[in-house]
Amino acid sequence: MHEAVIAPFFVICYLILAAVGGPANLLAIIILSQGRCGLSRCTTYYLVAIAVSDFLVITTAVILNRISRIYFRQNVLSTTPVCTLSVVLVYATLDCSVWLTVAFTIDRFVAISYQRLKTRYCTEKTALLVIGMICVLSCIKNAPFYLAFQPLFILDGVPWFCSVKANFYTWPVWQFYDWLFRILTPFLPFFLILLLNVFTIRHILAANRARRRLCGAAKGQDPEMANRQRSIALLFAISLSFLLMWSPLLVHFIYVQIKDESYFNGLDFSDPLYIFEETTNTLQLLSSCNNVFIYVVTQNLFRKQMKKILIYPFVTLARSFKR
Repeated sequence: MHEAVIAPFFVICYLILAAVGGPANLLAIIILSQGRCGLSRCTTYYLVAIAVSDFLVITTAVILNRISRIYFRQNVLSTTPVCTLSVVLVYATLDCSVWLTVAFTIDRFVAISYQRLKTRYCTEKTALLVIGMICVLSCIKNAPFYLAFQPLFILDGVPWFCSVKANFYTWPVWQFYDWLFRILTPFLPFFLILLLNVFTIRHILAANRARRRLCGAAKGQDPEMANRQRSIALLFAISLSFLLMWSPLLVHFIYVQIKDESYFNGLDFSDPLYIFEETTNTLQLLSSCNNVFIYVVTQNLFRKQMKKILIYPFVTLARSFKR
């Protein structure tokens, strides 16, 4: 693909992500916060937290980090201190979004597979504690990145843009941190979600067979099984979406390590590695704006609440004209 086509293509992708992802996550936050979607309070807390973190990802990674630097290169966001802080915020919000997805998967795994533990773990207090810990630890984990960058150049005493320090690739402490960073996100979350879903599917199949034998109910006619299936559909849709969107990033990291090539490889838009890297970044960001569409597909009550919100301005306007 020609260089003149590649760069504008990714710019368009970022604009679409910002235009769709921001409003979609805000809509999800508003609807889920009302608690009218038939979900437990515990589940609602996790989904609202995921929507908030996804909204922050779109704001920091897409709008402030990508779009602003494409269209407004010479502004305060491009100075080295702000640029470095922006990188830390991008990684922190991404980590928060990823690990909240893991926490939600664990919560649903416990709720479905361990009924005794469910009464103690799947509570509002536990959900709030887990969400708070994930947010704090995500910030702590990514704080060292603030020390990994230096100015690209200094103009009139003002440091501009971010350039990775040379010792980031040579110092053992940075190499250890980089490996730890990649293992914690996305390797460990990826395999945790995959493993938990496998166990959850196995438990569900066994439970459904036992329930059919005990109740003699045909598939689709048992209210308990119907409720369970809706909950499972939501869990699997979110988990599968995460696995699909983050798989290319794992492949990219493994390739970089095998080939011993830097993923901070400049701005050669025609380089296949750059195209692959930017594609993985785009898919990674796309995973932060597709949950609302998953809710629309899997949750009837969410669709009803969304319709009410979307038509509310028109209903209000029509009523004002009648008056």
